[in-house]
Amino acid sequence: MQDQAELLREMMKKKSNSDTSGEIDKDKNTRIITVASGKGGVGKTNISINLALAYAKMGKKVIVLDADLGLANVNVVLGVIPKFNLYHVIRKQKTMKEVILDTNYGIQIVAGASGFSRVANLTDDERNNFIEELSELSSADIIIIDTSAGVSQNVLSFVEAADEVLIVTTPEPTSITDAYGIIKIISTEIENVDLSLKLIVNRVANVTEAKKVAHKVISIAAQFLNLKVDYLGFVYEDAAVPSAVRKQTPFMVGDPKGQASLCMQSIVSRMENVEFREGKGVSHFIRRLMHRME
Repeated sequence: MQDQAELLREMMKKKSNSDTSGEIDKDKNTRIITVASGKGGVGKTNISINLALAYAKMGKKVIVLDADLGLANVNVVLGVIPKFNLYHVIRKQKTMKEVILDTNYGIQIVAGASGFSRVANLTDDERNNFIEELSELSSADIIIIDTSAGVSQNVLSFVEAADEVLIVTTPEPTSITDAYGIIKIISTEIENVDLSLKLIVNRVANVTEAKKVAHKVISIAAQFLNLKVDYLGFVYEDAAVPSAVRKQTPFMVGDPKGQASLCMQSIVSRMENVEFREGKGVSHFIRRLMHRME
């Protein structure tokens, strides 16, 4: 099996991006990927956005749904100011189709309702309308759901409904502990036996550090929770990342051949070539979401 370090070395040798003008496979079911973390500040939103860009470079139609309704910031990282967001969908003021926003980066986003965290307390009418509106996202090949940090009922709902769940952590001890914490809660709270959990270690100094962190989390999850967590890959600590955040530009755009960008490309390559799971589609996602929210 080709590991991420080998993929990165190959990319460094190529020094150029492959052609991404291929047609989107219309026959594939939409693949829903939820990105979560045990704590804030680990780079979860950056991972979500640049993961989307990496998929877009492969010719995929990608929508990023900002499901962090309390501190939504997908649009902030992208430097765009949406006129409408999920709040307007929930309140029936706009349809989902009307709030999907095109960006200059080849992806679309649905902005979260910053300062609005009522999804857990929606009325039956509001909840049903919100779930029904999600069907408008079915035109995408990939839907990436950027959840809020930590574990809430909102997060667990999107985790259970997804085809795959990416847990983001860093080498910091508190981040590792919190990553295990969210995995533990997922294992006890979620009934989806087909749930695919994968770990990304962000802001690492080297490959060895990434593997040590991954081994710690994965082995503890296996030993104490009897739960399989796959190591998906790592992202190097890269000065281009905070620089891109300040400029409100994705780091894959600011420094497309930088270490962090190559890491994201290799993670997507691994997801497609090694860990590929065909999506079950938006209708399956909605059914799972409805089951969780009942």
